[in-house]
Amino acid sequence: MEPSAIGQALLAVGDQWTLLILQRAFLKHTRRFADWRDDIRISESVLAARLKEMVANGLLKPVPYRNGRMRTEYHLTEKAIELWPMLVSIWSWERAWVTRTHPLPELVHTECGERTDVELGCGGCGKAPITARDVETTREGTFAQVSAPRLHRKITREHDPLSYLPATMEILGDRWSTVLLAAAFLGHRRFSEFEAQLGLAPSILSDRLKRFVELGVLRQDPAEYRLTGKGLAFFGVFSFLADWAQRWYTGADLQISHCDQGFSPLLRCTNCLQPVARTGLTWEFWQIP
Repeated sequence: MEPSAIGQALLAVGDQWTLLILQRAFLKHTRRFADWRDDIRISESVLAARLKEMVANGLLKPVPYRNGRMRTEYHLTEKAIELWPMLVSIWSWERAWVTRTHPLPELVHTECGERTDVELGCGGCGKAPITARDVETTREGTFAQVSAPRLHRKITREHDPLSYLPATMEILGDRWSTVLLAAAFLGHRRFSEFEAQLGLAPSILSDRLKRFVELGVLRQDPAEYRLTGKGLAFFGVFSFLADWAQRWYTGADLQISHCDQGFSPLLRCTNCLQPVARTGLTWEFWQIP
């Protein structure tokens, strides 16, 4: 069965190394093999494989340059650049909900000149903030089309202050976790509902639900699993992933609507309450002792 748009998007970016490569390209303008290797401490063979896949998926463009001899650096494509709101949303979610040894870098909105955070808004009607409770999410096709098989084992690392933490990667980097969260956003709460909708083996479903409860994404009532504030807050990341998938891939998918114009997610500065653009954001990095 052909994966849906979100399923294809997860195949392209639902991997920790891929997300870290993209993150460093956005935050530090990393373009060269050795810089990624040394910064995220990835083996050369794994890095070479990821870069090759990201080129094949249209996320990176190889560009030759001369440094004594001809070498290759990798530039973000327009397709990859359009992922910036999702990466900023991950930063915002981790800042609010995940305990870290070292603080994340500060986000500065250059339009107002202040350190800030971001909130989800609707580009159609201008309303912000938007939560999962403010939209209607419907499904086209089957969840099996969303849950595209993972090609790589996920790896969680906490060696530096920028790396995504296990709480994030267990949602984005696992074959069934993202689709389980999508089912929760659709209003499913009972074990039997998740089992029927996802077609998961009971043992796998039990494991994923248990991990989400341990992570604080779901809470377990006597007969139901309900999204916590932490789980609901991940909707911003999910909405930008869904929006990006629908613009770059085809196939039956989840549809999110808010107003007469549907739902076009945007980020708004919590300080000046104005929409933020990629070029209007800078990062202040802390000095780690």
